[in-house]
Amino acid sequence: MPVEMTLARFEELVSQALDQVPAEFAAAMDNVVVLVEEHNDEAPDILGLYHGIALTERTSDYGGVLPDRISIYRGPLLAMCEDEDEVVEEVLITVVHELGHHFGLDDERLHELGWG
Repeated sequence: MPVEMTLARFEELVSQALDQVPAEFAAAMDNVVVLVEEHNDEAPDILGLYHGIALTERTSDYGGVLPDRISIYRGPLLAMCEDEDEVVEEVLITVVHELGHHFGLDDERLHELGWG
């Protein structure tokens, strides 16, 4: 049975996860927006998605582009958890995982680091 949680509370958890990002990493996220969405239409079971060009892949002609986006999907996260404590943990893992993609880490490395 999925956890029931208001959108406002879920957004608060995402904000709290972002607050845990070390300052030196947060400073490198000046062109990134993090959004809460209900689910991904193309892959409804994924927990989050990074839309953008990783810092490690940007070239000298990178500029004048819309901000990169990180989508955190509320529905699948609530569906996989049994209680609010588990939601807090999974939101943090998902936020850090997607931020890792912004910094150029692939899924394999993120899993090795425990953020999978």
